[in-house]
Amino acid sequence: MSNSGKVAVAGVVAAIVLFWAVGFWAGLLVLVGVPAAAYLLLDSSQRRRVRGLSRKQIGR
Repeated sequence: MSNSGKVAVAGVVAAIVLFWAVGFWAGLLVLVGVPAAAYLLLDSSQRRRVRGLSRKQIGR
């Protein structure tokens, strides 16, 4: 299994546990808010690099 597949499976498991532990809306807030806050904490060059990785630029 690829690394991204492992991350996806771990995210689904974390979401199920979080929804069960704290409720749907609080869990959804955490699952959306934490990655958004982490992205906003990056500086502009790091954000540009992350956007480039998400587009799967080949040869760079």
